[in-house]
Amino acid sequence: MLRKQLLYLTSDALCAYDWRNGALGPGRHFEASAKGIDAFAAWLEEPGAQRCDTPVYLLTDLIEEDFQRQLLPHVRGKAGRALLARRQQQLHRDTPYRGSTMLGRESTGRHDDQVLFFALTNPALLQPWTEAIEHLQVPLAGIYSTSLLSIALVQRLALPHEHLLLVTQQSGGLRQSYYDGGQLRFSRQTAAIALDGVAVNIALETEKTRQFLTSTRMLERGDVLHTVIVAPGEQITRLELLCDNGVEVAYHFIDMQAASERVGLHATPALADQLLLTLLGRQPPPSHYPPGALARYDHFRRARTALYGASALIGASALLWCVANLLGGYDDAGDSARLQQEAASYQQRYRNVMAGLPPAPEKTRNMKAAVMMEHLLATQAPEPGRLLVMLSSALDQAPQVRLSSLHWHAGEAPPRSAGMQQAPPSQAAGSAIDSALAGIPAAPPQALRVELDVDMPRNDYRSALSAVTAFAQRLARQPHMTVAIEEAPLDLRPSVPLAGKSALAAADTPARFTVLLAWRP
Repeated sequence: MLRKQLLYLTSDALCAYDWRNGALGPGRHFEASAKGIDAFAAWLEEPGAQRCDTPVYLLTDLIEEDFQRQLLPHVRGKAGRALLARRQQQLHRDTPYRGSTMLGRESTGRHDDQVLFFALTNPALLQPWTEAIEHLQVPLAGIYSTSLLSIALVQRLALPHEHLLLVTQQSGGLRQSYYDGGQLRFSRQTAAIALDGVAVNIALETEKTRQFLTSTRMLERGDVLHTVIVAPGEQITRLELLCDNGVEVAYHFIDMQAASERVGLHATPALADQLLLTLLGRQPPPSHYPPGALARYDHFRRARTALYGASALIGASALLWCVANLLGGYDDAGDSARLQQEAASYQQRYRNVMAGLPPAPEKTRNMKAAVMMEHLLATQAPEPGRLLVMLSSALDQAPQVRLSSLHWHAGEAPPRSAGMQQAPPSQAAGSAIDSALAGIPAAPPQALRVELDVDMPRNDYRSALSAVTAFAQRLARQPHMTVAIEEAPLDLRPSVPLAGKSALAAADTPARFTVLLAWRP
């Protein structure tokens, strides 16, 4: 469990306690004097104690503590916080130790917020001790009030009364705290011992407090004020004789031993100080009073602790990752050895099988290359079937055009005069065929030169030219196909003499034209 230092401050002295392993250690008493402050500083710097790095929780039990209940307009957000800060400044402008808590809302009218403002009105009582703490750079985690911390004591004691006055004997004196519906409304401290050395009459002080609560309308007339007194067992018998129940006051007594058991304190103290310190050590609430600049060393401590925790987490993650990688490496090494054994076994089996076979006429890689070449030739070797299918489909849609002759070429088409007379040099008899023309490594282009006749009834050249153009455009729509009309039935250009292949004298004689089909895969 986290180690803490709990300080209990009164107007006359400061008691320091070590909190370790969930238990409160023995206290050290320091008088509120220069000698006591020096002793306190020496106690913090005690060699081997490591108190300068341990967070400090300062619990104040001072008579100079003011409580005021105010009504504020119901405002939320930034404007509400600004309104609350202004009212705190107006009520307690001479002290930095001020705070507020919301009690609820009015049930009538504007439904204003009920706010309890509290403050330590004499900051000089804290200054010497806080200066020593700051000078030694001890982390101050918070400044607390015994009145506000008594709310947790009321919850532990399970006091169900709506109008409750809790009376405890503490180092600072007799503390009376009034709770309405479980919320603190008012607290006052009086001396436990009068000037003549006689104990203060608790019944008389309780009656004074009741009259004050009634006059300020915190307690309505006719309401019963249940006064719970926490005291040692030997004092309860004497107090019962002094405290008589009345119409508006009812007294209840709780033995200090029973209260200690409910709080979780093993030893039974004489005062309620250790009850409150135990509650503070086990579950510290947020600071009642803002420590301001005094808390910077506690911020440094929290940041340092967070960095240490993050570093430890990263280190543990890295360690787990390394362990996982090592285990994975061992598994991979085992799998690799097993695979190598299997590969060696398969190799041996392969050699045994190959030893029983007759000698192969050719090496395996050459056979593989031959198979691949045969596959390329079967799938990519040029053949006129594709072009003939396209040409046949186009002729079916052009009844006016008839096929006369065709010439197929693998590769780029030769000039019309050369193609008609002889084969290319690469395809000459006895010469080797170029691998590109055979379809290796890619399918070669192909060309088909076609001579066709077009019907020309009544020597209608315009109809013949339209049929030829439509036929060529239909072929050009095929993918990867380029169509060129090398020779038209009639050259109608104005720059050349009128020429054509038809007999002008004979009627209805077909005209011949030549088309070159070039297909590129």
